[in-house]
Amino acid sequence: MTDSAELVPPLAPTLVARLGPAVADYPPGSVFGPRDAGSYEFVWLLHGSARWLCGDLTVPLTPSALLLVRPGMRDTFHWDTHRPTRHAYTHFRLHPAVRGAETADDTDWPIVRDLTGRGDPMAALCQYLLTLGATRPPAWERHAEETLRLLLLTFVHGPGPETGAGTLPEPLVAMMATVRAHWSDGVARPLALERLARAAGVSESTLCRICRRQLGVSPVEGLERLRLARAEPLLWLSNLSLRAIAVQCGFADAYHFSRRFRAVYGMSPSAFRTVPPESAPPSPIANGALSALQALVPPSHSGQ
Repeated sequence: MTDSAELVPPLAPTLVARLGPAVADYPPGSVFGPRDAGSYEFVWLLHGSARWLCGDLTVPLTPSALLLVRPGMRDTFHWDTHRPTRHAYTHFRLHPAVRGAETADDTDWPIVRDLTGRGDPMAALCQYLLTLGATRPPAWERHAEETLRLLLLTFVHGPGPETGAGTLPEPLVAMMATVRAHWSDGVARPLALERLARAAGVSESTLCRICRRQLGVSPVEGLERLRLARAEPLLWLSNLSLRAIAVQCGFADAYHFSRRFRAVYGMSPSAFRTVPPESAPPSPIANGALSALQALVPPSHSGQ
């Protein structure tokens, strides 16, 4: 599969005058098309349903779907046959943001995305586009075009990182469900290997083998790295004492926390606190599958 990062060069969307962002209402049974699309168009339903036809492709549309029509497509919309349909739309063109840069190769771009994913910003971006189109504050077109750029990037790349839960073995996902419940109050307490294996539904040896193959560390070591990484914003962005940070990250006391922090980061948490973020040692979960585990647990509660 082609890396989506290669599919989106720096782009500058421009709105097509009088073609959105706006809302259109259709009575039951309406049909639009066939038409030859002359620009890009995002379409998302607010009420009702529809079928979008393009060549041999038929895509059902509901309020949870965001459709991207590309220039040159010959398509037809069949709106809900039983009730009125309301949909939002915005037409735009794409130009290279840098003079002389290549135009976008949209061949492998997705056609439809779901708007209801956890942490997915696309629904909010769509709503903001509609608000801009309806209220038209000063310089609204510039804001709309910047919002379109973010929406398009998210649409093409996908709303989450490639190393998400879908790429993790099922035992690790099941294990992290228990971790998430155990940490739901914001305190990242350690869990014994026996309990992690029971949550994963496999033996302790099997879980260790899966973790070492997938994460490069044991399950207990992996969770400790997640717990230590939680200390970073607390060190930089709070006035909490080392003892309070230790408790928040599941360590018995400041001494134990400092010893384990130094072993992983190569410096004490007190020294780390004085280092600018851009000069600090890398996070133990910055790369690899440990970042996918991090996405499966609730964020820490920062203090004052």
